[in-house]
Amino acid sequence: MSRSALVLFSGGQDSATCLAWALTRYEHVETLGFHYGQRHQIELERRPIVISGLRQLNPEWSVRLADDHMLNLGILGDISDTALTRETEIAMQENGLPNTFVPGRNILFLTVAAALAYRRGIKTLVGGMCETDYSGYPDCRDESLRALEHALQLGMQTDMTLETPLMWLTKAATWTLADTLGGKALVELIRTETHTCYLGQRDTLHAWGYGCGACPACELRAYGYKYYSAGTAA
Repeated sequence: MSRSALVLFSGGQDSATCLAWALTRYEHVETLGFHYGQRHQIELERRPIVISGLRQLNPEWSVRLADDHMLNLGILGDISDTALTRETEIAMQENGLPNTFVPGRNILFLTVAAALAYRRGIKTLVGGMCETDYSGYPDCRDESLRALEHALQLGMQTDMTLETPLMWLTKAATWTLADTLGGKALVELIRTETHTCYLGQRDTLHAWGYGCGACPACELRAYGYKYYSAGTAA
């Protein structure tokens, strides 16, 4: 088992699954969240609840879970004009990307995470980026992340690596991975306690979790849960 990892943990389904994944592989796991003026700030409120739930699920995970960090990157909200940082309708743009895309978000997140990990003596970053079932964000693609990993290694003169366990998984497979890692108890924790909805709505509990049910994040989550529940890898 490897020594340590820093998990980018937003409080959503994907990052919670990645955190459970890291807890099965690393002796020491720290978490990092970002406040960047996101419209769905409720996800930040879910972070400590999910972390507490993971501790209760598995005594070994509780021992391995270490410091949680929260950093303010409000500059992203200041310079972004997107549906994730403004009260505006979600829509497609002329460049083919949804207006929920926050330019530079993952690049900045991972650069700051690498700086924190360097100071903490951690050489592995874990992120929930995926380019199988996703919204088309270019900074979630494997090619982008490998280039950034290389740049961080060169710029910090370190052998730091970036792990993306969900990169080639469908949303159904992501639910299945959670089941494999922590059984139905972990699936239920993720279903009821994590938050993914871009609009920050948490007044209705659907079969797949809380959310508006109509934004791209909710649609992907619901689609994946449907096929996971049916035992179909779609």
